Amino acid sequence: MTFRALDLFCGTGGLTRGLEAAGFEVVGAVDSWEPAIRSYRANFDHDAWLTDAGDLDAAKLAEMGLDKPVDVVVGGPPCQGFSIQRIGKNFDDRNDLVACFGKTVISLRPKLFIMENVPGLLGHRGRDHFRRFESLLSEAGYSLTWKILDASDYGVPQMRRRVIVVGWPNAMKGEFAFPEPITAEPHSVRSAIGDLPEPPQDHSPLPGDPLHRRMKLSELNLRRLRYIPPGGGFEDLPVELRVNAHKDGAARIGHRSVYGRLSFDKPAATITARFDSFTRGRFAHPEQDRNITLREGARLQGFPDDHVFLGTQDEIAALIGNAVPPPLAQAVGAAALRFLHMQVCDDPIEVLATSPSLQTA
Repeated sequence: MTFRALDLFCGTGGLTRGLEAAGFEVVGAVDSWEPAIRSYRANFDHDAWLTDAGDLDAAKLAEMGLDKPVDVVVGGPPCQGFSIQRIGKNFDDRNDLVACFGKTVISLRPKLFIMENVPGLLGHRGRDHFRRFESLLSEAGYSLTWKILDASDYGVPQMRRRVIVVGWPNAMKGEFAFPEPITAEPHSVRSAIGDLPEPPQDHSPLPGDPLHRRMKLSELNLRRLRYIPPGGGFEDLPVELRVNAHKDGAARIGHRSVYGRLSFDKPAATITARFDSFTRGRFAHPEQDRNITLREGARLQGFPDDHVFLGTQDEIAALIGNAVPPPLAQAVGAAALRFLHMQVCDDPIEVLATSPSLQTA
């Protein structure tokens, strides 16, 4: 049995890639950012619509061309407003998109929905929005469960904690079971990028790979980087080389990872939308005096090299950093598939026998 899925806030398609690997048929995707839709269309054959993903219902989707009912709705509404790294007021217009996602789910009435977001959705910045979302879906007859998962437990060479919210109609039987970790030890940075050659010194791309290009650094930042050991950050700099805001040290200001260098033998820190600058996180190469490349960032997010990213450097970095790592999406997708199969099959052994892809997920 094949279950159909719709990907909202699809970005470059990390969720879609993982769901397809798990065994779903993704029949459509939506995003309001043109670079995201361009990149998505370069990777998948089904429809992808450039429109406001926060203002959708079943009728509008049908007008756009969604001509098949969907069993599962997935999406990762923008998370920047809930991030613990965000500076400033708690209010952010994008926070309302969580409720918009819920309203689309209610209109489509899928058998299951999956929403991904930062753990801050459950914290002080996002708590009220999440309660509103929970209330909307509960009143519409959906049961909900959620759990914070770390992508490093599912084959991603990166420490990336995300809350996964799952819901299903009350009339369905059983409870959704989140996937158990599938790796005894986290994959390391070396396992993901250790085989890549050093990119050319002249900032041209490696032949055959436009994403493996050395990024330009100022002489000052290059000098700073030479002081930083693997796994280190701005506190390894002489005080006179730190920016003024960092001179008092991390004990007072936090942000230990900025001006940071990765360690080959550990998972990466969380890859963000600005991983193209080591001044914003632990994004310098473990040994070479340079920032990691877009290709290295994509690998640390679990994307295969044949996934296409289109846009400027900043746009591609954002597409990569904002994506759901495909291996994490596959693990959650396999758990979703198990749950859906259980609705039509009472025997767990029969489920596994008829769905070989679930046996190792």
